[in-house]
This record gives sequence, C-alpha cells and structure tokens, in this order.
Amino acid sequence: MKKYMKILSVNAGSSSLKFQMYEMPEEKVLISGTFERIGIGGGFYTIKLNGEKIKKEKELADHSVAVQTLIDELLENKVIESLDEIKGVGHRIVHGGEKYASSVIINDDVIKTVEELSSLAPLHNPANLIGVRTFMELIPNATQVGCFDTAFHQTMAKREFLYPVPYEWYEKYGVRRYGFHGMSHNYIANRTAEILENPNARIISCHIGNGGSLCAIKDGKSIDTSMGFTPNAGLMMGSRSGDIDCTLIPYIMDKTGESLDEVINDLNKKSGYLGVSGISSDSRDIEDAAAQGNERAILAQDMYVEKIVNYIAEYYLELGGADAIVFTAGVGENSKDTRKAIIDRLAPLGIKIDEEANNVRGEEKLISTEDSTVKVYIIPTDEEVMIARDTFNFINK
Repeated sequence: MKKYMKILSVNAGSSSLKFQMYEMPEEKVLISGTFERIGIGGGFYTIKLNGEKIKKEKELADHSVAVQTLIDELLENKVIESLDEIKGVGHRIVHGGEKYASSVIINDDVIKTVEELSSLAPLHNPANLIGVRTFMELIPNATQVGCFDTAFHQTMAKREFLYPVPYEWYEKYGVRRYGFHGMSHNYIANRTAEILENPNARIISCHIGNGGSLCAIKDGKSIDTSMGFTPNAGLMMGSRSGDIDCTLIPYIMDKTGESLDEVINDLNKKSGYLGVSGISSDSRDIEDAAAQGNERAILAQDMYVEKIVNYIAEYYLELGGADAIVFTAGVGENSKDTRKAIIDRLAPLGIKIDEEANNVRGEEKLISTEDSTVKVYIIPTDEEVMIARDTFNFINK
C-alpha cells in the first residue's frame, strides 16, 4: 500500500525563499511560490495554487516571517489541516564540499559542516542555513533533509577535478573543482535516460541561464562539468566572467587601484553578457539588441555561443561520442535563437537542428532532425522534484 505524504522543497537565498509542496510519491504539486526582498524592505510574495497566481505585498523582516507567512497560507488555503501533515522539508544547499556525495538528514553535525564550508560559498551556504534553522524551529516534527548542489559531481575522477596547482592546496585547503547545478544535471540525467530507454546513455547536459554550466554524463554519473571551485568558473554567464587568466586580477588591481574584493565583485557582477555588451545581464535583452544590429550585443552573443560549443565539443570527445545533447534552464529552455546558433556550430559532428521543432519555449521536445548524428532535446529542469524525491526516500526507508 502506498504511503502518501506531503513534502516541502525549499531553496533559501539571502533575501529570498522559493518553495514547492508535493504530495508524494506521485509528485503532485499542491502549491508553489517565492518570497522576495526578505529583510531589505518592499517585501512581497507570489503563490501559485490551483493554476492561479496570486501576488501579495508584505514586509518580510526576516526568513522567520516568510516561513510563518508560508505556513499561514498553507493553512488558510487548506493545503494542510495541521503542520503535522508536513512530513519532510528538503533544503537546497549549494556547497557540500567532498563531505557529501548524496543528500543527508540534517542534524547538528551537518549544520556545523555546512557552516565550515561557507568560506567556499559565502553567498549561498549561510543563506541556505537560515532557511534550515527557520524550518527546524517552526516545523519541528518534519524531517529536514539537505540536498547538495555539489553532490552529483562527486563521481568525477581526480584527473578531472584537480587543478594543476601545488597538491598541498587540495590536501590542506580543499582547492579543487566541485561543480554546481548538480540537482539539475541529475534530473536531466534521469529524464534523458528514461526517454532514450538507456541507463548508460552518454549525455551532454547544457544548463544555461543567468548562471550556467555543462555536464558530461555517462551511466547516470557526472564525469566532468564546467563550473569549478566556485560558480564563477567555466562558461561566460549573465554577469559572471567564467574562466579567465588569473593574472588579470593583480594586473587590474594595479591599473585601477581596486581592491581584491572589488575586482572579484567585477568578475561576478559586472562581467559576462553585461560586461561585454554594456547593456544587460539578461540574454533576452542581448538577443533583442543584437537583432537591432548592436555590435557589442552581437559580440556578447557570439562569445557566449562559442564558449558553450567549445565545452560540448570537449565533452563529446571525452564521452567517446554522445547519445543526447540536452538544453535546460532559462536560456536553454526558452531561447530558440541561442539553441540554433549552438547546434549550427556543431554541424561538423553531423548534429543538425529541426528549425520547426526548435520553435518552442519551455517544452520537453526532440529538436534535432532524423538524420542528426546526436539527438538534441529541450528538457525543462526540475530541481525541486529531485529534492522532494530524496526527502521522501529518507522518510520512507
């Protein structure tokens, strides 16, 4: 007999809180939403329930207020009759270091470890822990599960994750490539294997949005990924530089008088699409400006496509070919022009796009031609359901 239960998937940021409640194991979404501008004034939240989207203004002094408001909404909308119905809360935690290769039930030791790893993800781990502590306080009877963005990539071989730097940096300070977007790439691995009916499929997962990373997947496992020690490595992104020559940093410090923190901020928040185009970090703005002939927007788009193509080609060789290339996340799911530009560049590998099939947004669809050497798909990602599955599985053991 199936044991039904209600599970919350949570992603807490420094000033935001995203959530989705599922009835498991059928993975039915009961309610979802986002709280924004927590602790910075002008707070509001949106809730999607029964196909209707509702926006409400509310001052959100801290995450406790946001979570209490969420609980109130669950009760008022009769999604639950009491808090005891919520059996588990799964939390996205960005950085698990080498400690966690899978999700874990959160206890004091886990919290301590995540705190210690905060130096590797200073913008993310402390915010994630705020969410954990708040839900532990307000929904104490629910099992709290930590789901790590880095966990999926713990299957990479040492030759892939080590940097060619003094080995003691790795041994003493944890300097290595960790990779991110793990829950998204894991979802794509599972879903693509289902579609192909091949658990051993060779997949190149392209999670491209304002942040972006690619992942080479074989036998359901990550064997390589583009992000590194931090989420600023790899691809050019919305406002992040991706890979650069590290000696640029002292050079720019000397030329501009900026501090190390200021230059790092420039590389994280003033680079990528924004830095090259001078227009925006949003790919939609770049595409619009490029269509109007803006030279720097055209340059930014060309550079973006080039970086992605280079990684696809690298992973194609690393995998010994590919059974599928999958586009996901904001740009991957919604930009037909970017997808076409990327696949057109892969023509020497015999990969071809069906332009009519490609003319979609946010749909799961095969978009390659019948004679393409590699199948190309759009698959909308679902990190929240991966969190819910892991949480449900822990409780149901």
